[in-house]
Amino acid sequence: MHSPDGRVAAFHSLHSAGCFVMPNPWDVGSARALEQMGFPALATTSSGFAWTLGRADGEAELEEVLAHLHDIAGAVDVPVNADFEDGYAVEPEQVAANVSEAARSGIAGLSIEDSSRHPDESLLDFELAVERMRAARQAIDDTGTGVVLTGRSEGFVVGRPDIAETVRRLRAYAEAGADCLYAPRISTPEHLTAIVEAVAPKPVNLLVNAPFLTVHEAARLGARRISVGGTLARTAWDGFLAAAKEIAEHGTFARFEDLPNADGLLA
Repeated sequence: MHSPDGRVAAFHSLHSAGCFVMPNPWDVGSARALEQMGFPALATTSSGFAWTLGRADGEAELEEVLAHLHDIAGAVDVPVNADFEDGYAVEPEQVAANVSEAARSGIAGLSIEDSSRHPDESLLDFELAVERMRAARQAIDDTGTGVVLTGRSEGFVVGRPDIAETVRRLRAYAEAGADCLYAPRISTPEHLTAIVEAVAPKPVNLLVNAPFLTVHEAARLGARRISVGGTLARTAWDGFLAAAKEIAEHGTFARFEDLPNADGLLA
């Protein structure tokens, strides 16, 4: 097993040039399978993990998430980035405390987002969001772990698809110490280009949860990192639910053919 420090250094190096894909496992088995496929880094998914608990995205508790990070990071040799949602707190001081705990879990990076979880005002106040990013940066620096901090703006997720506001926030998060910037659910090359240019030379993460760009196209537009969020977990749920529905409705088992040898993959 590579040391945490070695994996942090490797993760920083991946961000320095080119474009890499960082898929999102939802448990130890899926993490090991993705590692064996040759992906250079992995990322947790808050939604995929929550579904394993029988809950919706955002409903996992902090202690459960920290244990999950330990499990995933401890199961593979490649760097692991944590989907750390909103830091599991609102106030910067508590965000910092939680980030400190996460940074010591063996992960190589984590993201902090600016969703408020309130329908009336779906994004946190701008100044508060920037202060939270500064607090996360300071917390990581204080731990001495060097984990990669990703600043994440949720406007396109929570019903505020304003590219100008998204760019304003990401630029501020970069200035507050974020190493990488991320706006999930942008879905046009123009939006990706705008973000890449706004935060350059810092790297940009692109979420691909629908077939709107290839890896080659995303790289050409300047994306440094690609993740898929909970979409791999959803494809697994799709196969599971389709097979179960066939059994329930028709009493047949046609989907039980040509299945992967999981034992052979994970042995």
